[in-house]
Amino acid sequence: MGRTTAIFAGIAAILGAIGVAEAAAAAHSVSNPLLKTASNFLIVNAAAIIALCAFAETAAASSRMLRIGIAVLLLGTLLFAGELTSHVFLPHSPFVAAAPIGGTLTILGWLIGAAGIFRHARAP
Repeated sequence: MGRTTAIFAGIAAILGAIGVAEAAAAAHSVSNPLLKTASNFLIVNAAAIIALCAFAETAAASSRMLRIGIAVLLLGTLLFAGELTSHVFLPHSPFVAAAPIGGTLTILGWLIGAAGIFRHARAP
C-alpha cells in the first residue's frame, strides 16, 4: 500500500476504534442520542475509507481521484462526528457549523470516490 493510502487507512482505523468506544459509552453511560449518531457515522465511514484505500491501490488510472475522495471523506467525517461528540461532552462546542460543513464534505467525498471507481471501470 502506498504511503498516502496507508496513512489514510490508519487514520480511518483509529476513527473506527473511536466509533466503537463512543457506541459503548452511548450504550452504557451517556444517554445523548448525538453520541450514537457520531458513533455510527465514524464506524461506517471508517470502513468505507479503508475499502476505498484498498481499491485505490489496484486502480492506477483513477487512484489520484480516489485519494482526493478519501481525503475529503476523511475530513468530512472528522468534522461531522467531531462536532456531534463535542456537543455531548463540552458545555459549548468549539466547532460551530462543523457538522453541516462536515456532512457536505462527506457527501462530496463519497461522490468523488464513486467517480474514481467509475473512472477505473472505464479504463482499458
